[in-house]
Amino acid sequence: MTSLYPPMADMFGDMGVSIAYASDEEIYAQGEETDLVYQVQSGAVRASRLTSDGRRQIAGFYYPGDLFGLETGPAHLSSAEALGPTRVLVARRSTMRHRGEAGHGLERAIWQATGSELERAHEHMMLLARKSALEKVAGFLSDVAKRQRSVWSELAMSRQDIADHLGLSIETVSRMFSQLQSEGLIALEGCRRFRVASPARLAARAAP
Repeated sequence: MTSLYPPMADMFGDMGVSIAYASDEEIYAQGEETDLVYQVQSGAVRASRLTSDGRRQIAGFYYPGDLFGLETGPAHLSSAEALGPTRVLVARRSTMRHRGEAGHGLERAIWQATGSELERAHEHMMLLARKSALEKVAGFLSDVAKRQRSVWSELAMSRQDIADHLGLSIETVSRMFSQLQSEGLIALEGCRRFRVASPARLAARAAP
C-alpha cells in the first residue's frame, strides 16, 4: 500500500487511464495477467483471494494514492474489487518501458513499492499467526487512523471484510470494537466511523 510522491504521481498519470468502478465491481480477477499497474484516485479497494476450500482471504485494503496489483509473478494471486464508488488510474508496464528515463524512473519506484508490499504481506502473515484478537483489531484501527490523518476515520470496508482480513469471526471483531470502546481507546459513531481517543494506548494494545 505505497503512495507515490507528487512528481512520480504526475508521471504515472501521464501514462495511465482513469477508470470509474461501482461498489463491489471487480477491477481485476485472481489469475489475470499482471502487466497493468493500478493507483487509487478516490474511494477504496479490497484485494481478496479464494482458497482451494472456497474460503475468502482478504490480503489488504488500498486508499487514494496507493499503488496496488504489484505482484512479481505472471498472474495475480488475488482479485481486486472497489469498496464503494471508486476511481482508479491504470497503466501498462510495457508502456512505461517505452517512455525513456521517465518510464524507467517510475518502473524503479514500482519495484521499490513491490518490495514494500511483500514486506507487508510477511508482516500480515505474522499478525495472523501470533497476535490475539484484541491486538489484531487494535492494530488494524491504529493503521487506518494513521493513514487517514483526520479526527474521525471512516471504514470503507464492512465488519465481515475486517474479520476476513484478520482471520477472525465477525462476532469477535464486534466484541473487540466494543472492548476498545469500553476501555476508552476509541469512540464509535455507527458501524463505519471511529475516533482514536488515545493513539499511544491503542498502539500499545496492538503490540503482542
